[in-house]
Amino acid sequence: MFRRVLQPRRPADCFINVNVGGFKRRMACDALKRFPQTRLGRLLRCSSREAVLELCDDFSPSEAEYYFDRSPRFFLYVLNFYLTGKIHLADGLCVVSFSQEIEYWGIAERHLDFCCSDKFHELMKLTENQRTDQGSGELQPHSSDSSTEDLSASRDDVDLFEGSWCAALRRNIWIRLEDPGSSTSAKVMAVASLSVVIVSIVAMCVHSMPDYHQVDLQEKEIENPALTFFEIVCVLFFSAEFLLRLAVAPSARKFLCGPLNIIDFLSIMPFYLTSACDAMDEGENSNLENVGKVVQILRLMRVFRILKLARHSAGLRSLGATLRHSSSEVGQLVLFLSVGISMFSALIYFAEKESQESELQTMPIGWWWATISMTTVGYGDTYPTTLAGKLIGTLCILCGLLMVALPVTNIFNKFSTFYERQRHIDLRRSK
Repeated sequence: MFRRVLQPRRPADCFINVNVGGFKRRMACDALKRFPQTRLGRLLRCSSREAVLELCDDFSPSEAEYYFDRSPRFFLYVLNFYLTGKIHLADGLCVVSFSQEIEYWGIAERHLDFCCSDKFHELMKLTENQRTDQGSGELQPHSSDSSTEDLSASRDDVDLFEGSWCAALRRNIWIRLEDPGSSTSAKVMAVASLSVVIVSIVAMCVHSMPDYHQVDLQEKEIENPALTFFEIVCVLFFSAEFLLRLAVAPSARKFLCGPLNIIDFLSIMPFYLTSACDAMDEGENSNLENVGKVVQILRLMRVFRILKLARHSAGLRSLGATLRHSSSEVGQLVLFLSVGISMFSALIYFAEKESQESELQTMPIGWWWATISMTTVGYGDTYPTTLAGKLIGTLCILCGLLMVALPVTNIFNKFSTFYERQRHIDLRRSK
């Protein structure tokens, strides 16, 4: 009997009975064969009961009826699809549910009619943004969908204190260090930390000014005592803050792998390495003749302290999240610029190599000129002098504007999304 039901019949008699949530309908096989990749179209190719039950919820061989435990209201739109070849958005149905329904019935999104296609994709994008915003308050550090570094103490981190040593004390300190909006004392600690960061940055900038440089009796440059005092105080504060965070962190491994904590470590490490190198340099060891250069490099690493502002700035955190999640757009930007720079540097070289007044006489100089032209910087140190070179320069600038604008638009949209999300997180924490 089962074989007779599934055995192909004459075109005039080829029908199947479909029962969707109590709504029964007799459907012609010819209409289903027009869309063989849909669920009902695949039913016609089944040759066993097991294959049929993989596509429907129940099957009655005696009545040749296929039962589906789905919404009978939406099935009316499916029937219309088999008749017209187009699917329309269902009134009063959530766009996510609509997407799940057409996926179940095997109807591709390309079958959406033109009157509903744009609206569907717009609603899906809006829903995805809302879903991401809703989940942004519980960001997971190892999740690929995490958008920003949530600096506040999450519930998962707080739960890790259970059963550990001095759990209550460490939890209270951790919350005050990681969540400035949790209490007045937490706000005071955050303001103090931010103030020390600003003082450290100002001292670093003043240290570079010649008016504050001092020399000893041997005309050897020495550190300014006042700036050295501020340097030591700031580094000791940063060190104590870092060690305190590490001591009360619910997971030391997770803490040390955090991006902002790595920045904190890099901001204090140069001071201790510089002090060690200075102590070795005082020994006048002949094997340490390059210690002075190493010290200068380590001092330059103090610029990492500027990045400590990210702990107190939603904008900087959003910028970091944007760069992490825009690798493809940044790669496209670099690729577009590389192709354009290589092409225009060759063109400007051949256009300017015969001119005695032009400085664009080599390909490397052409690369430099093409780079500052395509990025619309335009230092003016090198420029074309011939008519052909000026035309190439005009074309180079126009192409640079287009090449930079295309991927930058996507990066800007992501930054806007991450920034709004981080603002909502900080607002919820403050409340």
